[in-house]
Amino acid sequence: MSETPRADPSPRRRPGPPGTRFREVHGFEELDSTNRYLLDVARGAEGLVAVADHQRAGRGRWGRTWEAPPGTGLLLSVLLRPRLDPADLHLLAVAVAMAALSTCVEVGVEPRLKWPNDLVVGDRKLAGILAESPDPSALVVGLGLNVSWSPPGATSLVAEGGHPPPPGDLVDGFLLALEPRLAALGSPEGRHETMTRYRALCATLGRTVSVELPGENVVGRAVDVDDSGRLLLDVDGASRTVTAGDVVHLRDH
Repeated sequence: MSETPRADPSPRRRPGPPGTRFREVHGFEELDSTNRYLLDVARGAEGLVAVADHQRAGRGRWGRTWEAPPGTGLLLSVLLRPRLDPADLHLLAVAVAMAALSTCVEVGVEPRLKWPNDLVVGDRKLAGILAESPDPSALVVGLGLNVSWSPPGATSLVAEGGHPPPPGDLVDGFLLALEPRLAALGSPEGRHETMTRYRALCATLGRTVSVELPGENVVGRAVDVDDSGRLLLDVDGASRTVTAGDVVHLRDH
């Protein structure tokens, strides 16, 4: 017996902010996952945005869940069709992270980046990003930002003394910040400038970290992030390059 197709509620549709590629925003009171919604409609035009007040099955990296009470977070995904080499597609998540960071600064909170794309205040997580590709021509990038609530050990804009605007304004502020950062990825100079700025904002650099990789755990000092977004470690005097992994900041003694 075939599975019954998933029936999504009808979205609230509105235009995105003028002057950006984000021409239509689909809003939902509740959705299982904004990423899943856009993955299912990936034949749509670049710039489609999905926003939910609540996600029943929000996903993070490495199979984790992202949970928050209704109306307490910024939960959105964007559908992108970049003209980038496949090896550079991960830089779209970098652009989303840096736009999210800029949005936080605008409301009075100054987080930093934890490699690869988390936003943190100290070692408390403020936001996470998940990128998924439905096909070689498209990428869906999701953002979960704690606005007024956070789980234990994490933090939120309100907890850090921020003054977030109404949800619609927060969404548009983020999209306006994202547009020039995506445009910058279209040239080698822009990609280099993006990663130079990323390094300046990265809280992981200079820290002793534990990196969980398939089949092993590596402990070393994070010394750099290259222009391809790879983390460079010093492991007992030997250089190690990490393309993807789960990083924990360790206390230096």
